[in-house]
Amino acid sequence: MIRASLDQSEISEYLSKLTSSKYWRVRVESEVGSTQDELKTELVGSGDGVVAEFQSAGRGRLDRKFESAPHVALLFSFYVEPQRSDAHGWVPLLAGMSVATTLNELTESEIFTNKWPNDVITESGKVCGVLCEKYGDGIIVGIGINVSTLPEELPVESASSIFIASGIEINRNRLLAHILENFYRLFMQWESGAPLKPRYRALCSTIGHEVSISLPNGTVVNDRAIDIGENGELFLESGSVVSVGDITHIRPSS
Repeated sequence: MIRASLDQSEISEYLSKLTSSKYWRVRVESEVGSTQDELKTELVGSGDGVVAEFQSAGRGRLDRKFESAPHVALLFSFYVEPQRSDAHGWVPLLAGMSVATTLNELTESEIFTNKWPNDVITESGKVCGVLCEKYGDGIIVGIGINVSTLPEELPVESASSIFIASGIEINRNRLLAHILENFYRLFMQWESGAPLKPRYRALCSTIGHEVSISLPNGTVVNDRAIDIGENGELFLESGSVVSVGDITHIRPSS
């Protein structure tokens, strides 16, 4: 398996062919603590991004550590300054949608879906995690994707990769450019008031699923997810509404 390095000029070349090329300013680092923290050091404005070959202190949701070997994952963060008041609920969903949409496009499949609010999963496991952090007047979006990771390289049993799920090797420089393009398009549509809830529902495998939800206060709720609210929250069959929580899909017993 060929694992090409991240390349600043190649990323710029891919971006130059896309409509969002003038919006993004992406720099490549060989190693950082985390791409989110690194982005803060030279942040200029909306559209700034950092991608790293390796991060020694990557983190996911609920302060979990995000680990990956060099050259097999796509680890990046970018900054946006939304103008809408419901950004906290929707920007994470837009990020997850952009990744799932891109992976389905590049693999010519429909196997990649969103687990509310923003993870990207397949039948083989979780491929991508997204962490959004309010910063200044905007939001930093951190994304980690297992690209060419092999089974023996996965940090946990519940993880997977693009290669494991699809059998396809994807150039990470190209992948980054296309995710940024899809995010930009969704972000601009959302800013203009376009109704994106139906598109998220179509990508979200959590809807209609029995789920177990770990809430911030330590409570665990088992219920059925039935819809997404106007602000990106999750509606449950019991009538409860969840804005923040860690979701597990409950598999039907055989």
